[in-house]
Amino acid sequence: MTGVLIRDEISSNGRATNQRPTDLESYVQAEGRGELVKQVRAKIDELGVQYIYYQFVSITGKIVGKGVPADHWETMANGGIQLVYGATVNLAINRQQQYLGYGPESAELVAIPDVDTFCQLPWDKRVARVYCVCFRNREEEENPGAFLTSDCRGNLMRLHDEFQQKHGLQLRHGCEPEMMWLKKGADGKPDGGVTKPNCYHIDQFEELRPVFLKVIEYSRAMGLDMIQGDHEDAPGQLELNFMYDDALRTCDRLTTYRQICAQVAREFNLIACFMSKPFLGVSASGCHHNLSLWRGGESAVKAFGMESLPGLEGNYTYSKGGENTFMPVPGESPRIPGPVGLNCIGGVIEHLGALTAVGCSTVNSYRRLWDAGFWAPVYSDWGYQNRTCGLRVSAPGRFEYRAVDSMVNPYLMAGAMLKAFDDGLSRNLDPGEPEQRNIYEAMEAGKQTKKLPMSLGEALDRLADDEVIKSAMPGEMYRLYDEYKRDEWIRFLATTSNWDAENYMNCLP
Repeated sequence: MTGVLIRDEISSNGRATNQRPTDLESYVQAEGRGELVKQVRAKIDELGVQYIYYQFVSITGKIVGKGVPADHWETMANGGIQLVYGATVNLAINRQQQYLGYGPESAELVAIPDVDTFCQLPWDKRVARVYCVCFRNREEEENPGAFLTSDCRGNLMRLHDEFQQKHGLQLRHGCEPEMMWLKKGADGKPDGGVTKPNCYHIDQFEELRPVFLKVIEYSRAMGLDMIQGDHEDAPGQLELNFMYDDALRTCDRLTTYRQICAQVAREFNLIACFMSKPFLGVSASGCHHNLSLWRGGESAVKAFGMESLPGLEGNYTYSKGGENTFMPVPGESPRIPGPVGLNCIGGVIEHLGALTAVGCSTVNSYRRLWDAGFWAPVYSDWGYQNRTCGLRVSAPGRFEYRAVDSMVNPYLMAGAMLKAFDDGLSRNLDPGEPEQRNIYEAMEAGKQTKKLPMSLGEALDRLADDEVIKSAMPGEMYRLYDEYKRDEWIRFLATTSNWDAENYMNCLP
């Protein structure tokens, strides 16, 4: 293996044995990585960075990790940080007061920096962050130093590599990250949206101008190519979009965007709310994914007018050019994707029930689906520009997956989409004819269409029965996700709420 040293180990009988390097060793010693480590040191010195966040992403999309003074960069770059395995499951406790996923007796993972993601934080230039790839502990009895399969970001890297090797295609996607800016009450809790629920009203957008301009400023500094935004139809609800790109970079940018919003909220004494449906009677916050598969192309750095980048080039790199295999066949209907796109739509339609457990991952997600009057995508059909379907061709060359909301873990979603695409391509799945009618009217006219799962529990059952989508959660990941989410569902079922009191307190005698 190029750039990797084969090490001698001493076996239990004292003899030297020639072993292959672990995944961790191969990653650290990969060709070219040492030069990137030196480039980060140069950036640290140039920018005056004093402290670095070493971060990775839990199974729910939460950002976790450690901070270390920048003096220790070289040591951390090669040795990594250690953190309990349970950090990948948010160190959460189930109804029996036991840790979900991993107990306190479990070992500590090793998180090694993905060096090209090093970037200075624009709100405090003394601090930088770098994403990490997670590995099993070096001293584990089984698979020491192997890739940690509860690392959703690392899993996506490997799933995409496998997909590219099999099909010669790259997933590029963009997302529409709706969220709400809420006021704080005297007790620090949410006290309604900053603005009224007037969709596309410039005056409502203007009311949040200081907030969204600060978000855009920070986003551009960290490599997000912001392209458009608007006020949506819930209180304080904004959608600020950034340019689509390679799947991993898009997921990293969405995660970074959430961190930026949280910081801007602190500066303006607001709450950046990514909960899907905090208010009844108005739209929820979705996170529609616009997807396409590309062959070829190149990478280009976008500097946003900066003379010197406040991070490594990976943060500012975008995929450009190549062949978009979802484009319609020349001479045929411009509304119908080409064969590759149709097969991928077929794969998504085939697995839409299980995909819902990933895209609509919380109990609250299903408040959005039940509120059907607000264009909720509850039926497993597809069409051109048809927002009543779970999947629509939003423009030639891409389609929009709609059964996904603002709480999504983007790494799990992208991995699941890759598996659905792979199944569609491998089995040549036909999605059928696109539906151009309002799906509700079509069903009244007799159309038979499957409905999405309408609760988290039902969605988890659909996922449990779908080996294709489960394969997007390799190793321990599926066990952990199912355990975490089923506990969430059971805790909801076991909770007495205001609704219970309002409906049953005085119903008898």
